[in-house]
Amino acid sequence: MKKLLIAITALVAFACNNNKTNDKTMTESNISEAPFGVLASGDSVKLYTLKNSNGMEVAISDLGGTIIKWTALDKDGKLEDITLGSNNPEDYLTSTKYLGALIGRFGNRIAKGKFSLDGNDYTLAVNNGPNALHGGLKGFNAVIWKATPIEGAEPGLKLTYLSKDGEEGYPGNLNVEVVYTLKADNSLSIDYTATTDKNTVVNLTNHAYFNLKGEGKGDILDHEIVINADKFLPTDAGLIPTGELKPVAGTPFDFTSSHLIGERINDTTDIDIKLGGGYDHCWVFTDQSNKLKSVAMVTEPVSGRTMEVLTTEPAVQFYTGNFLNGSATGKSGVKYERRYGFCLETQHFPDSPNQAAFPTTVLKPGETYKTTTVYKFGVKK
Repeated sequence: MKKLLIAITALVAFACNNNKTNDKTMTESNISEAPFGVLASGDSVKLYTLKNSNGMEVAISDLGGTIIKWTALDKDGKLEDITLGSNNPEDYLTSTKYLGALIGRFGNRIAKGKFSLDGNDYTLAVNNGPNALHGGLKGFNAVIWKATPIEGAEPGLKLTYLSKDGEEGYPGNLNVEVVYTLKADNSLSIDYTATTDKNTVVNLTNHAYFNLKGEGKGDILDHEIVINADKFLPTDAGLIPTGELKPVAGTPFDFTSSHLIGERINDTTDIDIKLGGGYDHCWVFTDQSNKLKSVAMVTEPVSGRTMEVLTTEPAVQFYTGNFLNGSATGKSGVKYERRYGFCLETQHFPDSPNQAAFPTTVLKPGETYKTTTVYKFGVKK
């Protein structure tokens, strides 16, 4: 009897240990790490791939927190990469297209690269005509972040970066944390957190370009889009907001009901379309709360892929790849021509530091900047 009990105990222990091993293997298989290449500077960069039970994969580099690859199912169950990018990490430094990158310290434009805060004048790096764009000459898209994989049923990647006082002209040491989490419902959550030791301005976002037909498969003009916004921000010729919050009703900017992206994009009788070369504007959500809410839905009718955007932010920059010009070659070897991708960059308003009527982007010591954006994929048959 004693020998039998010993044998049973050993068998149970083996089974438990074996289950633990299998659980660990399953968990680890949801996130992998691999070299992505070496930059001209000699710095090595890595690629972290998150995978869920449906086969969706999101590959993220520690260079710029950049989304390199993102697969989604079509109506026939076929997985395909639906985001623009490059296989060469150096391309992300030499290109001005910000493909898939985290954007900061301030996403979008600041007029003339200048703003005042607490009686102090700050001069930023100017990199977009006379204006500062997406954080400057070396924004958050061009630095290597500290990456920490998060294992579990919903794999994630935590990225942290210290933006030092004076970097690109911005005041304050800004500690930034961004967490990507891939969910079982085919959504990717992006959670942004930041703290500072001096009053500063912050506006973080992600600059992923999407084509729901598949990466490199032509333009995105046949995609259908709804944006839950009743106003947008008209701009001047430099794409700096004029300060007006203009109703979308009766304009090519009305996407409160579904329209093709290409339906009115070339209506140059509209001054805002003409100045933007299409859509490159900030839409102001009807729901201005900081709760997580659904703000946009994009559908590609042939593949059936849908993408819903949810966010705690007050606005989104809808950009239709107007400045893509064939100079960038994509992962599949296809040159990215004009309008081969679209962006939905959730954010605060552009040029907010210079426009007192806009919601503030000032972050003070003792406060925590905290926003969430979710991109959720589905299928419409």
